[in-house]
Amino acid sequence: MASGAGKSAAFSLLVLNIFLYFIIIAIAAWAANHGIEKSHEKASVLAIPARIFPIYYPFGNMATGFVVISSLIAGVVGFTTSIVGINHVIQWNAPNLHAAATSSLVSLLLTVLAMGFACKEIDIGWTDSNLRTLETILIMVSGTQLFCTAAIHIGVHDVVWRDGEY
Repeated sequence: MASGAGKSAAFSLLVLNIFLYFIIIAIAAWAANHGIEKSHEKASVLAIPARIFPIYYPFGNMATGFVVISSLIAGVVGFTTSIVGINHVIQWNAPNLHAAATSSLVSLLLTVLAMGFACKEIDIGWTDSNLRTLETILIMVSGTQLFCTAAIHIGVHDVVWRDGEY
Protein backbone atom coordinates (compact mmCIF):
# COMPACT_ATOMS: atom_id res chain seq x y z
CA MET A 1 0.00 0.00 0.00
CA ALA A 2 1.38 3.40 -0.88
CA SER A 3 2.08 5.51 2.19
CA GLY A 4 -0.34 8.22 1.10
CA ALA A 5 -3.23 5.76 0.82
CA GLY A 6 -2.51 4.24 4.22
CA LYS A 7 -2.23 7.64 5.81
CA SER A 8 -5.53 8.89 4.40
CA ALA A 9 -7.34 5.63 5.26
CA ALA A 10 -6.05 5.64 8.84
CA PHE A 11 -6.84 9.35 9.24
CA SER A 12 -10.40 9.04 7.96
CA LEU A 13 -11.09 5.95 10.08
CA LEU A 14 -9.72 7.69 13.17
CA VAL A 15 -12.00 10.68 12.58
CA LEU A 16 -14.98 8.34 12.13
CA ASN A 17 -14.04 6.49 15.31
CA ILE A 18 -13.95 9.73 17.29
CA PHE A 19 -17.62 10.33 16.50
CA LEU A 20 -18.64 6.71 17.09
CA TYR A 21 -16.79 6.48 20.41
CA PHE A 22 -18.35 9.78 21.53
CA ILE A 23 -21.82 8.35 20.88
CA ILE A 24 -20.86 5.22 22.84
CA ILE A 25 -19.65 7.35 25.76
CA ALA A 26 -22.86 9.39 25.77
CA ILE A 27 -25.22 6.40 25.72
CA ALA A 28 -23.19 4.34 28.21
CA ALA A 29 -22.88 7.31 30.59
CA TRP A 30 -26.62 7.88 30.38
CA ALA A 31 -27.30 4.21 31.11
CA ALA A 32 -24.89 4.16 34.07
CA ASN A 33 -26.42 7.35 35.48
CA HIS A 34 -29.94 6.01 35.01
CA GLY A 35 -28.97 2.74 36.69
CA ILE A 36 -27.39 4.54 39.65
CA GLU A 37 -30.42 6.78 40.14
CA LYS A 38 -32.95 3.94 39.96
CA SER A 39 -30.95 1.23 41.77
CA HIS A 40 -31.82 2.29 45.32
CA GLU A 41 -35.57 2.08 44.91
CA LYS A 42 -35.67 -0.90 42.53
CA ALA A 43 -33.01 -3.15 44.07
CA SER A 44 -34.23 -2.83 47.66
CA VAL A 45 -36.96 -5.42 47.04
CA LEU A 46 -34.68 -7.91 45.23
CA ALA A 47 -33.15 -11.05 46.71
CA ILE A 48 -29.60 -11.02 48.12
CA PRO A 49 -27.53 -11.87 45.02
CA ALA A 50 -29.05 -9.02 43.01
CA ARG A 51 -28.63 -6.54 45.86
CA ILE A 52 -24.89 -7.16 46.11
CA PHE A 53 -24.10 -5.55 42.74
CA PRO A 54 -24.00 -1.79 43.39
CA ILE A 55 -25.79 -0.79 40.20
CA TYR A 56 -29.05 -2.47 39.29
CA TYR A 57 -30.34 -1.72 35.80
CA PRO A 58 -34.15 -1.60 35.72
CA PHE A 59 -34.02 -1.87 31.92
CA GLY A 60 -32.43 -4.49 29.72
CA ASN A 61 -31.47 -7.92 31.00
CA MET A 62 -28.83 -9.52 33.21
CA ALA A 63 -25.99 -8.69 30.79
CA THR A 64 -26.78 -4.96 30.76
CA GLY A 65 -24.39 -4.09 33.58
CA PHE A 66 -21.46 -5.73 31.81
CA VAL A 67 -22.31 -4.05 28.51
CA VAL A 68 -22.67 -0.59 30.03
CA ILE A 69 -19.49 -0.65 32.12
CA SER A 70 -17.30 -2.28 29.46
CA SER A 71 -18.61 0.01 26.72
CA LEU A 72 -17.98 3.05 28.90
CA ILE A 73 -14.37 1.96 29.44
CA ALA A 74 -13.91 1.05 25.77
CA GLY A 75 -15.49 4.34 24.70
CA VAL A 76 -13.21 6.50 26.82
CA VAL A 77 -10.08 4.59 25.83
CA GLY A 78 -11.09 4.51 22.15
CA PHE A 79 -11.97 8.21 22.06
CA THR A 80 -8.65 9.16 23.62
CA THR A 81 -6.72 6.74 21.43
CA SER A 82 -8.37 8.12 18.29
CA ILE A 83 -7.54 11.73 19.18
CA VAL A 84 -3.92 10.90 19.98
CA GLY A 85 -3.75 8.58 16.95
CA ILE A 86 -4.63 11.43 14.60
CA ASN A 87 -1.57 13.33 15.80
CA HIS A 88 0.61 10.25 15.32
CA VAL A 89 -0.76 9.50 11.85
CA ILE A 90 -0.28 13.10 10.71
CA GLN A 91 3.42 12.89 11.59
CA TRP A 92 3.71 9.47 9.84
CA ASN A 93 7.13 8.35 11.00
CA ALA A 94 8.19 5.06 12.58
CA PRO A 95 8.17 5.97 16.30
CA ASN A 96 4.80 7.72 16.10
CA LEU A 97 3.24 4.93 14.05
CA HIS A 98 4.49 2.32 16.51
CA ALA A 99 2.81 4.24 19.33
CA ALA A 100 -0.38 4.61 17.29
CA ALA A 101 -0.36 0.90 16.43
CA THR A 102 0.02 -0.15 20.05
CA SER A 103 -2.69 2.14 21.38
CA SER A 104 -4.98 1.22 18.50
CA LEU A 105 -4.56 -2.46 19.32
CA VAL A 106 -5.43 -1.88 22.99
CA SER A 107 -8.49 0.09 21.96
CA LEU A 108 -9.50 -2.68 19.55
CA LEU A 109 -9.24 -5.33 22.25
CA LEU A 110 -11.38 -3.36 24.70
CA THR A 111 -13.94 -2.62 22.00
CA VAL A 112 -14.14 -6.28 20.99
CA LEU A 113 -14.66 -7.19 24.66
CA ALA A 114 -17.55 -4.72 24.91
CA MET A 115 -18.93 -6.01 21.61
CA GLY A 116 -18.82 -9.55 22.98
CA PHE A 117 -20.90 -8.51 25.98
CA ALA A 118 -23.30 -6.68 23.64
CA CYS A 119 -23.69 -9.81 21.52
CA LYS A 120 -24.43 -11.80 24.66
CA GLU A 121 -27.04 -9.22 25.65
CA ILE A 122 -28.63 -9.55 22.21
CA ASP A 123 -28.59 -13.33 22.60
CA ILE A 124 -30.29 -13.24 26.03
CA GLY A 125 -33.27 -11.26 24.87
CA TRP A 126 -35.22 -8.04 25.07
CA THR A 127 -33.43 -4.72 25.60
CA ASP A 128 -34.42 -1.06 25.56
CA SER A 129 -34.08 0.97 22.33
CA ASN A 130 -31.16 2.99 23.75
CA LEU A 131 -29.34 -0.23 24.54
CA ARG A 132 -30.02 -1.56 21.05
CA THR A 133 -28.44 1.63 19.69
CA LEU A 134 -25.43 1.09 21.94
CA GLU A 135 -25.13 -2.53 20.81
CA THR A 136 -25.35 -1.56 17.13
CA ILE A 137 -22.75 1.18 17.43
CA LEU A 138 -20.43 -1.15 19.38
CA ILE A 139 -20.60 -3.67 16.55
CA MET A 140 -19.94 -0.96 13.94
CA VAL A 141 -17.04 0.61 15.83
CA SER A 142 -15.46 -2.82 16.29
CA GLY A 143 -15.26 -3.16 12.52
CA THR A 144 -13.97 0.35 11.90
CA GLN A 145 -11.42 -0.01 14.71
CA LEU A 146 -10.24 -3.29 13.19
CA PHE A 147 -9.73 -1.65 9.79
CA CYS A 148 -8.04 1.35 11.42
CA THR A 149 -5.67 -0.90 13.34
CA ALA A 150 -4.87 -2.81 10.16
CA ALA A 151 -4.23 0.42 8.23
CA ILE A 152 -1.88 1.70 10.92
CA HIS A 153 0.00 -1.60 11.11
CA ILE A 154 0.38 -1.66 7.31
CA GLY A 155 1.62 1.94 7.52
CA VAL A 156 4.21 0.89 10.11
CA HIS A 157 5.42 -1.82 7.78
CA ASP A 158 5.61 0.61 4.84
CA VAL A 159 7.48 3.28 6.79
CA VAL A 160 9.96 0.78 8.23
CA TRP A 161 10.50 -0.75 4.78
CA ARG A 162 10.89 2.70 3.16
CA ASP A 163 13.38 3.93 5.76
CA GLY A 164 15.33 0.66 5.70
CA GLU A 165 14.99 0.13 9.46
CA TYR A 166 14.09 -3.52 9.24
